[in-house]
Amino acid sequence: MASSKKDLQQQSSKGKWGVLLGAAFLMGSSAIGPGFLTQTAVFTDQLLASFGFVILMSIILDVGVQMNIWRIIAVSRMRGQDIANKVLPGLGYFLAFAVALGGLAFNVGNIGGAGLGLNVLFGMDTIIGAIITGIIAIGIFLSKEAGAAMDQIARILGLIMILLTLYVAFRSDPPVGEAVLRTFAPEKLDVFAIITLVGGTVGGYITFAGGHRLLDAGISGKESLRQVTQSSISGVLIASIMRIFLFLAVLGVVVTGFKLDASNPAASVFREAAGTLGYKMFGLILWAAGITSVIGAAYTSVSFLKTLSKWVAKNEKLVTILFIIVSTIIFSFIGEPVTLLVIAGAINGLILPIGLGVLLVAAYKKSIVGDYKHPLWLTIFGGIVLLATTYLAVVTLINQAQKLF
Repeated sequence: MASSKKDLQQQSSKGKWGVLLGAAFLMGSSAIGPGFLTQTAVFTDQLLASFGFVILMSIILDVGVQMNIWRIIAVSRMRGQDIANKVLPGLGYFLAFAVALGGLAFNVGNIGGAGLGLNVLFGMDTIIGAIITGIIAIGIFLSKEAGAAMDQIARILGLIMILLTLYVAFRSDPPVGEAVLRTFAPEKLDVFAIITLVGGTVGGYITFAGGHRLLDAGISGKESLRQVTQSSISGVLIASIMRIFLFLAVLGVVVTGFKLDASNPAASVFREAAGTLGYKMFGLILWAAGITSVIGAAYTSVSFLKTLSKWVAKNEKLVTILFIIVSTIIFSFIGEPVTLLVIAGAINGLILPIGLGVLLVAAYKKSIVGDYKHPLWLTIFGGIVLLATTYLAVVTLINQAQKLF
């Protein structure tokens, strides 16, 4: 009897750690989308070894963001939109709308990126590849244990992306010593690149993906804070490890004088470093990056809507599947709608500063967090990121407005 009880406890503990790791990979792999690959290649080409400093600074800021947000979601036992409505009635509805619109628009790009990945791998039409990706993503949410399936897919594909990129980094033979030196003593400094990386890694729906996943799995409250904190840091590290390996792979290629293909800079790196095999590896990475971002965007967007609508809450799986279907249809029949992406990009830039600002205020409201005491250093840390990302949001809004008008 005692042995049986011990076995049950071990299974429960193992299941909990599986969810914690799954939440970390959901956040990390959601950040590693098609845009992540292009962004890293372009910045490395511009800054060379000094891009290591940009990555280091962004990791520190990313950790500050995720630790603040995940902890406050956990102790309040509420999702981001519900906390926002408690801080300022109606703000939660705007936040939910912003996340859902941003998630839908970028899901169109994610579906397209995954379709392009299958085109590279098998030579199939990109639209057919996008439809196949959409069907696979729907299948994951149709499974009885959708949450567990989502965690497992995020873990497996996240590891595949990291290992393949590591192989290409070895093949490109980067100047590792120079990269390490310039990570701490950069020759070039680009503050805008740092803020852009923070927005790309923990911005938009990604800000809340892991925190909401843990809440849905029942991992919350002050008693879970240590595990929640570890999971939040792990999520940032997963995305950052991928970025570091990709940075080294690109660096090894561009220091030889190789010019990246402007139409697909990351793909040209993989082909140059490892030939046809490297190009096929890029296809697999691109598909994995696309489908994990599709899953993360659909799940998180609907998690924002379900507490604001009883119908959505009752039909969560159906709404998530419809979200993926609509994204796939838009890409398949319309392509990537420029206006929608521009508007969503502008709104998406507001999610991180608004969400972080609201949660920092909530951390000091007893009606939301009870007797929990939020660490002062985390508040200061969060405040610095808030100012930086607010600046980025304003610049983004101005740029997007110029594109539209």
